[in-house]
Amino acid sequence: MSHTIAQKPKILARVRRLKGQLEAVERALEAEADCADILNLVASVRGAVNGLTVELIEDHIRHHVADPDTDTDPHRAEGAAELIDVIRTYLK
Repeated sequence: MSHTIAQKPKILARVRRLKGQLEAVERALEAEADCADILNLVASVRGAVNGLTVELIEDHIRHHVADPDTDTDPHRAEGAAELIDVIRTYLK
């Protein structure tokens, strides 16, 4: 995924935030925090992973399948846009 080089700082920042969230889960478990608090932390991690996944999949579609903003084939552009929307919805 050589095209990710352009977005490397942004992607790495997301991964580092995820790492921090996972470390917070670990600290909460070590401290025997309330289970509801731990579940909230885990839900945050899941949301962050889903957000990163959406970003990577969308980037992949735009660079390797079709870019709905620039594709000259209107059917392919529409299909790519719909696929991106479905993925965003599914991983919300």
